[in-house]
Order: sequence, then C-alpha cells, then structure tokens
Amino acid sequence: MTVLRTLLASLAILVAGIAVLAFSTDGFRAYTTETARRIDVRTHPRPVPPLVLQAADGTRTSFAALRGRWLLVDFIYTRCTTYCSVQGGEFANLQRWLAGPIAAGKVTLVSVSFDPRDEPAQLAGYQRRFGDSGTGWVAVRAVASADRAVLMRVFGVTAVADGLGGFVHNAAINVVNPDGKLVAILDWDDPRAAARYITRRLTP
Repeated sequence: MTVLRTLLASLAILVAGIAVLAFSTDGFRAYTTETARRIDVRTHPRPVPPLVLQAADGTRTSFAALRGRWLLVDFIYTRCTTYCSVQGGEFANLQRWLAGPIAAGKVTLVSVSFDPRDEPAQLAGYQRRFGDSGTGWVAVRAVASADRAVLMRVFGVTAVADGLGGFVHNAAINVVNPDGKLVAILDWDDPRAAARYITRRLTP
C-alpha cells in the first residue's frame, strides 16, 4: 500500500510538472523567453504608440506618421561594434532588395537608437557608413527619454550598459503592419527572410 501511495504521489507530481511546463512554454511551443515573446506578438499583435521621433535629418516624425505601410524596425546604437555593425549593412541590403515596394510607398525601414547620446548627426553618420541609398530607410531616436523606454518595452528590447561606453543588447528585425501593430519578430541576422516575409504580404 505504501508503494502504491508513493507511485500515485509521484504520478501526481509528474502530471503537475507537465501541466506547468505546458503552460509556461505556451503548449510546449516556447522553450525560451525570446521564443515566447515571438509567439505572443504573432498571436497578439501589439499597437506601436505614436510617439514623436527625430530623424537623422533633424525633422520630426512618428510611428503614426508611418502608418499605411509595412515597417521593418531594428534597434541600434551608433557606437555599437557588434550586432549594429552587421544590422546596418543588412538594412542597406534590404533597401536594395525592397526598392520597388519602398518606391511605391509600401515599405519603410526604421532604425531606432536607444542610446541617449545619439543625436541626428550620429544617426546620419550611421546610415552613411553602411551605404544608405537615400530612400526608404530612416534612422530615428525618441525625443523624450520616457518615450524611449516605452518603445523598448513595446518591442521587447533590452540594453544594459557594458561599463565600456557601450551596451549589451538583444537584436531582431521587427515587423509592424500598415495598421501600426507589431506583428512579427524575425531573426536579426536573416534579412532575406524579412524581405520574403514582406514580399509575400505584398503579393496578391
């Protein structure tokens, strides 16, 4: 009888553990926080707030002003020598690959700096450094520090000072639909997948 009770107790613990794992991994689909975040965005698109942004040319814009087109959004800081130094080249490539939809006003690429030190001059220099062709790619920064924090929270961006003047941060290519909602988070190092994602949605 003692053995039976022990087996039943063990079985109950196992079942409870499986239930907790299923719940915490979204039905066993998500095994990391990043995967869970991507699934959540895909199933529950997040509205992007219409906060005021300053572009590399000094003009003001906002995510609200960019509605009506697909946006590919990344988060960078111009002094970065790791992810951002690759992402800049990737966005320059996307600028070429999506030249048609960009010219038609259907797509815009947006690089958002989370570094309060980045002024328009630094943003412009970042784009020049990676071969910006002048159309369809804007580098911006939030005008207010509180707005910067809001954007990072909405897009799930984490940046921690590394003690050397830079940041340790996550990276991704974020997709915002024409209604102004974050609908997908794609791998930062696979711009061709991002181009395919957009092209499929623009093809009748």
